[in-house]
Amino acid sequence: MLEALIIFAATYLFLAGTELPFLKLDRPGGAVAGAVAMVALGVLTPEQVYRDAISWDTLVLLLGMMVITSVMARAGIFRWIAWAALRRAHGPRALLAVLVLVAGALSALLVNDTVCVMCTPLVLALVEAAALPPLPYLLGLAFASNAGSVATLTGNPQNMLIGTLSGIAYTQFSKALLLPALLSLGAVLCVLLVAFRRELAWKRLSVDLDAPPPLNKPLSLLCAGGLAFVLAGFLLGYSLAWTAMTGAAVLLALSRQPPKAMFAQVDGSLLLFFAGLFVVTHGVAQAGIAERIHTALAPLLGSDAPQQTIRFGLFTVAACQLVSNVPFVLLAAHWVPKLADPHLAWLSLALISTLAGNLTPVASVANLIVLELAGEKGKIPFLRFLWLGVLCTFLPLALGVACLLLQRGYF
Repeated sequence: MLEALIIFAATYLFLAGTELPFLKLDRPGGAVAGAVAMVALGVLTPEQVYRDAISWDTLVLLLGMMVITSVMARAGIFRWIAWAALRRAHGPRALLAVLVLVAGALSALLVNDTVCVMCTPLVLALVEAAALPPLPYLLGLAFASNAGSVATLTGNPQNMLIGTLSGIAYTQFSKALLLPALLSLGAVLCVLLVAFRRELAWKRLSVDLDAPPPLNKPLSLLCAGGLAFVLAGFLLGYSLAWTAMTGAAVLLALSRQPPKAMFAQVDGSLLLFFAGLFVVTHGVAQAGIAERIHTALAPLLGSDAPQQTIRFGLFTVAACQLVSNVPFVLLAAHWVPKLADPHLAWLSLALISTLAGNLTPVASVANLIVLELAGEKGKIPFLRFLWLGVLCTFLPLALGVACLLLQRGYF
């Protein structure tokens, strides 16, 4: 058990963003190194890694959704949506409202991280053309992509994990979390409108919108059909992973686009990151460390479901700031079945671990993507981000958790 504990602690140092002067490993590198160490030091056998540790369904689902998003970007769909959004907005506040709604909807349908990758350059181009301050729109994109992704099992990586591990159906999950997601988007928009009320004072947007950006219409129609096919498969209860992968394969086959260009936009490091984390957390479980953490934590959570939801939720928010949401969800998955209402616990874990990403700049990959791609325009003092993050985390959380408890009949 000592070997597993050392590997676990060392891996989570990298996941927390710690930089060691003698090692230049980032989060994916630390996860892969930890996975290799689990095998090299005998905590797990290679057979256990292949057979038990890695959730292949989650990796296949993530890969399929990334490929679909890549083909949509190739068709120019994201640029066209951004143009259409600006055309319908008649002032700075209306533009922010449209951006929040569009980012939330896209993140529910696709994967929020890839939506941020595709949309951040478009948002920067829009606000520069309209002579608007970039910060409220960049934060709107990041916060809304997190909030909107709550609604579906394919909205973000941690929801994909929860769907695979819990066995909750796509429709059942969305039925429970669609309203919390919508309320979260509304709360995010209200916070940003109030916080940036001076920067977003009314003025007519003077942008030339006569010529729409280039859109590959045949490929766009094909993408719409492929996305409808995938969503229909999800709603009918087919395998999430292989429905997404089938849709991706059909798009690649029929799009007449070079597959190498599509695969170039797939985030391979994220897939490796997931695979490494699966192995490390499985080693922790095999060594009994996860069970010991649960034993120490359980007395603090209370005995009934509402108490556990709130207390475990606060613990989740804090833990996600240290190690990010995906690693925490992998570890917490060992504890959820032991709670008073496991179904509620899975749903609240998805809601809380996702919205916890709004609290600090490093709490979610979506935040990091937006701020990094924005460069100088995305610079914001940590304390100012934290103040906005507190409001955009705990207001949506209060609304969302109340919805879940009402749905389960606890109020």
